[in-house]
Amino acid sequence: MISNLCINSETMSDVQSSEDLRKVKIEKVGIKKVRVPIKFFDIDEKVQNTISEISLYVDLEDNVKGTHMSRFLEVLRETNYEISMNSIPELLFKIRKRLNSKNAFCKIDFPYILEKKSPITGSKGYMTYNCSIEGTSGDINEQVLEVIALVTTLCPCSKELSYAGAHNQRGEVKVRIKSDNDVAISEIIESLESAASSPLYPILKRPDEKHVTEKAYENPRFVEDLLREIVLQLRTDVRIHWFEIHVENFESIHAHNAYAFTEEYN
Repeated sequence: MISNLCINSETMSDVQSSEDLRKVKIEKVGIKKVRVPIKFFDIDEKVQNTISEISLYVDLEDNVKGTHMSRFLEVLRETNYEISMNSIPELLFKIRKRLNSKNAFCKIDFPYILEKKSPITGSKGYMTYNCSIEGTSGDINEQVLEVIALVTTLCPCSKELSYAGAHNQRGEVKVRIKSDNDVAISEIIESLESAASSPLYPILKRPDEKHVTEKAYENPRFVEDLLREIVLQLRTDVRIHWFEIHVENFESIHAHNAYAFTEEYN
């Protein structure tokens, strides 16, 4: 029979804070992929209720046995699950303070959903763009925003060689940026889609399909072309200090994918 005793946490042994004699510093320790609903506030004042996977970490000195995992969740709860690019530094500062650590890190993955109209008939549907925010606080203080968009690309070589048509395929563009935290996700999406042969749409009626296929045919893109077109746009944006671009075409007539990558400091 378990006695009904009042347990005082202050008198209980704090094993995590005990000394560790192995002298091994840990670069990151914490909680990974906590799935919670969030309210995301974008720079353009658009607010989106979405679901996220959040990972939070700190570094651990070589003489401390462990970290206090529950404290990450306590700090996260104090945000009311309201997240923005500009709220990340405060979140990480509170984690550093609560866990008495020199450095704190986060990664927040979430789908960003936009209503999108087809180009001719205006048929509405929803497009999902996978995004993430990676934050660092301490020795380095920065946020990296990642946006992934799916697009259509049409092969310039195929168009040049064939008298009837050209092969096209779906492509994935992933952009990572460091900025002054005043670049909206919707702006990045627009840049990525405008650089492709054609954007994707959730709903296409026959007039829309005709428009999209003809637009792609008029704007052929290798992965190299798509990457370079995006670079030209990001170079001119003074708000962006660094960017990294990955382009991958899921080839329709090859057994391999085509890939291109670059990074630049603005």
